[in-house]
Amino acid sequence: MSSLPVRPNHRRNRARRILIGTAVVAVVAGFNGPALYRYGSETYHDYTINKPEYKAANGHWDFLDVPSEFRINTIHAALLHTGKVLLVAGSGNNQKNFDANKFESVLWDPNTNKFKMIPTPKDMFCAGHTQLPDGKLLIAGGTKRYEKLKGDVTKAGGLMIVHNEDPDKPITLPAGTKFTGKANGKTFVSKDPILVEKAEKVFDKATGRFLRTQPGLGRIYVEAEESGKEFETGTEDNYKVVGLKGKDARNVYGMAQKLALDKKDFQGIKDAFEFDPVAEKYIKVDPMNEARWYPTLTTLKDGKVLALSGLDEIGQIVPGKDEIYDPKTKKWEYTGIERRFPTYPAIFLMDNGKLFYSGSNAGYGPADVGRDPGVWDLETNKFKKIPGLGDADRMETSATVMLPPAQDQRFMVIGGGGVGESQDSSEKSRLVDLKDPNPRFKDGASLDRGTRYPSASLMPDDTVLVTGGSEDYRGRGDSNVLEARTYDPKTGTYTRVADPQVGRNYHSGSVLLPDGRVMIFGSDSLFADKANTKPGVFEQRIEIYTPPYLFRDSKPKVTGGPETIKRGQSGVFTTPDAARIKTAKLMRPSAVTHVTDVDQRSIALEMKKTADGIQVTVPKNRALVPSGWYMLFVTDDKGTPSEAVWVEVP
Repeated sequence: MSSLPVRPNHRRNRARRILIGTAVVAVVAGFNGPALYRYGSETYHDYTINKPEYKAANGHWDFLDVPSEFRINTIHAALLHTGKVLLVAGSGNNQKNFDANKFESVLWDPNTNKFKMIPTPKDMFCAGHTQLPDGKLLIAGGTKRYEKLKGDVTKAGGLMIVHNEDPDKPITLPAGTKFTGKANGKTFVSKDPILVEKAEKVFDKATGRFLRTQPGLGRIYVEAEESGKEFETGTEDNYKVVGLKGKDARNVYGMAQKLALDKKDFQGIKDAFEFDPVAEKYIKVDPMNEARWYPTLTTLKDGKVLALSGLDEIGQIVPGKDEIYDPKTKKWEYTGIERRFPTYPAIFLMDNGKLFYSGSNAGYGPADVGRDPGVWDLETNKFKKIPGLGDADRMETSATVMLPPAQDQRFMVIGGGGVGESQDSSEKSRLVDLKDPNPRFKDGASLDRGTRYPSASLMPDDTVLVTGGSEDYRGRGDSNVLEARTYDPKTGTYTRVADPQVGRNYHSGSVLLPDGRVMIFGSDSLFADKANTKPGVFEQRIEIYTPPYLFRDSKPKVTGGPETIKRGQSGVFTTPDAARIKTAKLMRPSAVTHVTDVDQRSIALEMKKTADGIQVTVPKNRALVPSGWYMLFVTDDKGTPSEAVWVEVP
């Protein structure tokens, strides 16, 4: 496999895409549901899928009625403990929006179907996010600069490494600093300010004798002063920092390799925010130490948040510099260890406090670095690889879920594709049991065809809804998969259910709602036709899937009870249906982007019947039940879930 970065092309045919309208008419390519043959008229099809017996067996899809002024390119979505859903576009993969500083978020209330525009301070397009212990949503990173394809780049540029050999003081160089090559004589200008730490004195550990000075290093993106191929460089050179004098001029200098008119990748930002569900606004917190675009944020056992991977302010993979956010101090600190992953790696908190990396990711990064799945001990930086992964070279754009109940520590990896713009995709579902002393992946039930970008939502009846995706990269060749199915972890089988009406691929995701329905959003097809001649447009329509269990005669009801239950303690809830209630669980709300959702987990609760209700007990394990808000669902003897009751675990 190649060790060179292979990266998806976000903006191919960008100029032509601007000419396309704001919506694509979706054609329903046949009947919904596994029991129907694909023939007959659209009228008969609509009649059939709306019959009560069909809905009771297969569920039903409906479009969410979104007023035109609230239709955005939803790329991120999170369910908040108020029951509302935060939809985030940022610039929405739209260069025009980015250039105009048009960044968008919308808050949707499923109970009232009301929408609200939320002022969005930075471009959160391709940020990372996770649920915090106090119910706020942490969002970190996003877009500093859109990529430029080769041919669109007019000024030679690239990475400049700034050295500071002064052991006594750091130095800050402002945006606009000029660097002139000592050999090539060409001048390049920095685009941002940069702080370069002071040099470090290195001593012999045994004798204490001074050995050398290790210069402080800083990374900065630079461009030529003028346009033209003649300003490219082809070899490494040492660069003088224009304007420095005396000691600074001797100690501070730049080093750069090739500075050229090559494709320039997306660049990330350091900004971080907490979204307050009660105040319904973004609150700025301290920025990360590293700029990140396409990062993953994973909540740890102590409630702190690990940020890892992403493209930095130069457009290169952050070189393993992971950092941790403390919600109490609102500050970030490096972990002090380094481990490299591709962007948006699917990394889950395990019940022993360690981290599980499934191998799922969303691209960007060398094909042979950080791709192996395994268990990572953050305290020691030891990483134990897990063998047996099926289609290991087709893990990009796959989905990973922690199967219910979370106590079992079983994971499923669904679909995926080859690195970058590969045509290869996988139909496999790979299973691994981390309770096994020697865990190993095994292939489970398969999808009908290879599927990139499948959305997967844990359901309150302990199944997994798998829907959408495409067989080829970003739906090329009209390859969207208009199918949905549920997976039963107990039997290890898929069951086809009603088919969605809209194809979903890149920039899509799904969110379980408190009433047991599922919202699916997004899709960013590369092309709009089978021949791949018409540029695609972002899919702004949102669909709601109503599962079969909501078409049954009745469902259990739960009311009252404490709003807060500590780990290891119990709470009593009132219900008239106690006699037929069989299970209770806490489900952590989703925070999803690029079909990556490491917050999802469903925790089985010990349950006892009381005189007029039920008593549930929360497990003591902090790593199994991270602090935060959860949806409490109960299910009856038919597997029908109640509407959720929100419970805080402090």
